[in-house]
Amino acid sequence: MLAFFKQFKLFGIVLLILSIIIISIMYSILKPKRVLPIWQPAMINQKLVDSTIQHQKKYHTIADFSLVNQNGETVTQADYKDKIYVADFFFTTCPSICPIMTDHMYQIQKEFLNDDEVMLLSHSVTPQIDSVAQLKRYALKKGVNDGKWNLVTGDKKEIYKLARKSYFAVLEDGNGDEYDMIHTENFILIDKKRQIRGHYDGTNPDDIDKLLEDIKVLKASYKD
Repeated sequence: MLAFFKQFKLFGIVLLILSIIIISIMYSILKPKRVLPIWQPAMINQKLVDSTIQHQKKYHTIADFSLVNQNGETVTQADYKDKIYVADFFFTTCPSICPIMTDHMYQIQKEFLNDDEVMLLSHSVTPQIDSVAQLKRYALKKGVNDGKWNLVTGDKKEIYKLARKSYFAVLEDGNGDEYDMIHTENFILIDKKRQIRGHYDGTNPDDIDKLLEDIKVLKASYKD
């Protein structure tokens, strides 16, 4: 009798292990994969959005652009075709949040240095100061990889329109000067269809960790 119960106990243990394995497999199959939202102007802090599109609820994409990078090369949306990228707005003489933002951009660059699917794009909000030569000095100082990360300057009107109507990353200056802007700490995650998939505080390490994870989630979505 005792031997019978010992055999039954062994059978129960084996059955329990098999049940755990089956449940784990079913959970991994049925578990819904995390999908990043597609951000629209109406979902974002309205102070960052141009008044002409504040109520837009769908179909928002990053507009075409033509700017010049730290090497004097023209950079357009074609250079980011079929890429996931992180964009921000800064200026090289900024003494406050920009150094922190740039260090965090460098962290992202390091994480995806050998990943051709991911790129970075930093726009100067003071193009009259940030010449190609100035951007190059800054790029060398900050360890920018030219094949991964473009620091761009150009027509101030174009940069302003991109910031206010595409990326939603700057505040209006408020002094009445046309196209003057105050950049924020925002990092913006853009997908391969030029859609916004997230806004992050570029000075907050926790937000950077979340951004790194969200990039991986977005990358995985193209493999499904």
